[in-house]
Amino acid sequence: MPSDLRSAQQPQRLIMYRLAHGGDSNAFASDVHSGLSSKPKVLPPKYFYDELGSALFEAICRLPEYYLTRAESDLLGSYSKEIAGAIEGPVRLIELGSGSAEKTRYLIEAWLERQTELHYLPIDISDVSLERSSAELLHSYPRLRITAYSADYFTALAALAGKEEGAPRRERSVVLFLGSNIGNFNPEESRVFLREVRGMLRPGDALLMGADLKKSRDILEPAYDDALGVTAAFNLNLLARINRELGGEFDIKSFQHRAIYNEPLGRVEMHLVSRAAQSVHVRGINLEAKFDAGESIQTESSYKFDTGQLDALARETGFSLGKSWFDRAQSFSFNLFAAV
Repeated sequence: MPSDLRSAQQPQRLIMYRLAHGGDSNAFASDVHSGLSSKPKVLPPKYFYDELGSALFEAICRLPEYYLTRAESDLLGSYSKEIAGAIEGPVRLIELGSGSAEKTRYLIEAWLERQTELHYLPIDISDVSLERSSAELLHSYPRLRITAYSADYFTALAALAGKEEGAPRRERSVVLFLGSNIGNFNPEESRVFLREVRGMLRPGDALLMGADLKKSRDILEPAYDDALGVTAAFNLNLLARINRELGGEFDIKSFQHRAIYNEPLGRVEMHLVSRAAQSVHVRGINLEAKFDAGESIQTESSYKFDTGQLDALARETGFSLGKSWFDRAQSFSFNLFAAV
């Protein structure tokens, strides 16, 4: 059932569906147990973003080495109106992983110049982020209304698809998947994910997807291993989170952050490397995790793309690649996938 956050000042402008409660902590425990028991050891990057991790990521976005934020802002500032004009309206915007929605403002403003009102449907795992960003957006844009989903991507997409099955709709849906989040999926996962997105769209709808582009190791590796050590702290906070939430006994100083560009696979990998042979008890999941010296936990793979790969990704998942936009340095792209 929706948790209706409407106020007397903003009648019917904000509704939130809370679909994530009760399962996230169980999923975290299960994924940590599975990941630390596997060979090689892995932990899903979605668990970076507790309160501290989210704050550290905001700091990363301001670092000189982290080109992604500047590239995306450059692109949105230059092309948001052109992007909006590439889709015949009216539209509604569905955003996957909306976060603070700061970048989304460029697109909201561009579409509000083209239509009298706009329906925005943000999806994020964090209730707190959704409530805060929704309140700020509604204050800034009187012609905006919001239906927010506190859930993971797949749960929210299934809920949207079920709610709208067979129902008439006058607006086109435009799904926003900003940043370089598609790169966090491996090639098989990205196709499963995009087919799931396509499954809740109708012909004529679209997906606007950010994708980081292949480039020199000299640019990529510092972006994930900055001189100040903020990214290292972000990565190591995952072990601190296990300590806090699952009764872990990780000695954080006995692990080292490492980022490498695996050029044959076209991805930057982040690892937490054990400085010595050790055994770590995690009480909450009844696990004794053993590490050899130099053994790592892989915490992220960030895939980079070229235009041929993006075109193939669209064709193999029920889309066609309409147009791509690039920042001035040709380091990052937005890609319009049309549902066919």
